[in-house]
Amino acid sequence: MGKRHQARELALKTLFQLEGAEDDPEEVLRYHAFEGAATPDVATFALQLVEGVIANREKLDAMLSEASDHWKLGQMAKVDRIILRIAVYEIAIDRRVPTKAAINESIELAKTFSGDESGRFVNGILGRVAATKAPGPVTTPDTN
Repeated sequence: MGKRHQARELALKTLFQLEGAEDDPEEVLRYHAFEGAATPDVATFALQLVEGVIANREKLDAMLSEASDHWKLGQMAKVDRIILRIAVYEIAIDRRVPTKAAINESIELAKTFSGDESGRFVNGILGRVAATKAPGPVTTPDTN
């Protein structure tokens, strides 16, 4: 498992715990990083994802609502909704990883933490987001 995958998993666990709570994001991330024996660079990337999702949540939720014809955000499984927020943040806002990589990582997270059907669901939503918000792959040099 690569470092970025580990970081996305750590971000998912952190954001899952933070959903509907007033806990300190850095403290929650530190706890999960310690529990998972995450390296400092994994924790740093995870924190960037967590902070990016939190700071852009309204915009991310608007994009997800637009891309989802049949599911309101509140109807989505909590873990799927958080995986989608992380991916849309990476695809449409952060744009440091290729769109396809962000989608594939999200599908794997959904299969691991939610199930095969969730993998298909996540893929469908992110395909629509990518088609409207990130036409073509965008790559930039990795600064980590």
